[in-house]
Amino acid sequence: MADIVPGVHTHVFLGEGHATNERRTWMVIALCSAMMAVEIVGGLLFGSIALVADGLHMSTHASALLLAALAYRYARHHADDARFSFGTGKLGDLAGFASAIVLAMIAILIGYEALGRFIWPVSIKFGQAIPIAALGLIVNIASVLLLSGGGAGRHHGHGHSHAGHEHDHDEAHYLQTGAGALTLEIFEDGVAPRFRLSCAGKELAADRISVETVRADGARQTFALAARGGYLESLDEIPEPHAFTAHISLDRGRETHDVEFAEHEHAHGATSRDNNMRAAIVHVLADAAVSLLVIVGLSLAWSFGWTFMDPVVGLVGAIVIAVWSYSLIRDTGAILLDMNPDRTMAERMRAVVEADGDRLTDLHVWRLGPGHLAAILSIATQRPRGAEYYQSLLRRFRALSHVTVQVQQR
Repeated sequence: MADIVPGVHTHVFLGEGHATNERRTWMVIALCSAMMAVEIVGGLLFGSIALVADGLHMSTHASALLLAALAYRYARHHADDARFSFGTGKLGDLAGFASAIVLAMIAILIGYEALGRFIWPVSIKFGQAIPIAALGLIVNIASVLLLSGGGAGRHHGHGHSHAGHEHDHDEAHYLQTGAGALTLEIFEDGVAPRFRLSCAGKELAADRISVETVRADGARQTFALAARGGYLESLDEIPEPHAFTAHISLDRGRETHDVEFAEHEHAHGATSRDNNMRAAIVHVLADAAVSLLVIVGLSLAWSFGWTFMDPVVGLVGAIVIAVWSYSLIRDTGAILLDMNPDRTMAERMRAVVEADGDRLTDLHVWRLGPGHLAAILSIATQRPRGAEYYQSLLRRFRALSHVTVQVQQR
């Protein structure tokens, strides 16, 4: 049988900072466009071909950012379009891949021009070229600051470490009861995990309260509590996984409350990275790096007569841009080809599923968008377990936004 995790039927897999990143990208486009217009108009009015050339260069910069902005806009407008089987979350990666190709072409052109100047040197008007490069650097720094200010995802929950792996749980649960406001949590800060139950300003009677856990497969376990000075603590450890319903029995069963616990694990690596914003920032950084190198090269050539420094810094800039381009092509290409984005998490999923003797016969994990992963699992078991049991185990992996489970009875 196959099923999808309950409540995860939406196909909107956009990054958490999608809207903010889109606004910031349009702001930088406006800044670059204004700079482009000033340079071209000023160059024509004052007869400076260097200003006109830099303005035209700025237009290519704005065009690359426009690609990123349009990708954000299209992905947002078509997020609920049923034609996209897994949403539009990958559109940013596609735009990032296209931007990386453009960066590679720019690197080749700069390298070609630099090599040509070694063979056929040209005269340089240092008095005009250096100020223009400085102005371009200022604009690029402002652009980087605008772009990098967005897309910082918020991290929820609190972390714990136990048994050699990292995970985190839901925050403490608060209950309004006849005995007062109770707090129930799983405590495992450097110790084996146990329940802790407390009531502000009030002592609780351990013999009148108990906690019973009920797991997805129906397994039950009752935990007796002992006073620990201000709170009650379970005598027995809580076995993994910490995903179950906890029944709290007060006053020997006269009052009961149910609390849901779900264990979570975060994805590793670049699962949450917005490659569309990354490509925009790389474009601006590449332009800033070239401007800085030009300033250094022209200053040395002007001061010491080292005219060869101009093509030298051009080659260095081409190499730097090529390296950034390769990294972006590699990462976005892997996403577009549905490569496993987080092998560590995939192995943890396998360990969780197979911890009780079942066998994971097939596993596919791929990225749907920034912070969103999809998975298809095929599981062989000898026990009467349905897909809902394994879904409860997998809820700990917060990055899993679309999961399909197939169960085969052996």
